[in-house]
Amino acid sequence: MFILTKIADLVQIPPSQFEQHSRVAIENNINAKYANRVIQKIGLCICMYDLLWASEGLIGHGDGFVNVNVEFRMIVFRPFKGEILFGTISNASPDGLKIRTDFFEEIFVPYKELPENTEYDHNEKAWVWVVSEDQRMHYDMNETVRFQVIDETWNDQLLENGGQEAVERGKSISPYTIKGSMMKEGLGVCIWWDY
Repeated sequence: MFILTKIADLVQIPPSQFEQHSRVAIENNINAKYANRVIQKIGLCICMYDLLWASEGLIGHGDGFVNVNVEFRMIVFRPFKGEILFGTISNASPDGLKIRTDFFEEIFVPYKELPENTEYDHNEKAWVWVVSEDQRMHYDMNETVRFQVIDETWNDQLLENGGQEAVERGKSISPYTIKGSMMKEGLGVCIWWDY
């Protein structure tokens, strides 16, 4: 679920942070730049793990910023295909279920990846797994579920043109989404399998 990724970058430390120890200022700037951001084909950055190397700082002309070349490792959220994760149902629609974790909300389980004989109840706005005529298992909102990662989708957030329409499109599309499945035994709402 979590991986370490090595990154090399240039960190600029503003004069207002000169009173901090250089290592602390570098870490704060790296976390401000990368934490809670998606790097294409790498994953969702959580926080800096450790600083591997830092150059001597050079003061830039005109702005007073200290430029430091750094190499560090980031903790990154990127589950592998086939991994089993826990999440909470945040939304149900005829298309499927939206799942969220404590820190990531772009997980979708399409209706085709729910168990056989699962149907959408429009009145309750929930999916129901019909095990038998007298046994109906509900996928209720805020229920903890177990799902398997089957795919991931990357959407580049770079804008081709600077128009307002392109900006709005970029805001509406998530840079990283996970597609899940609940078809295998033991997946789905966790309390179903506790008995």
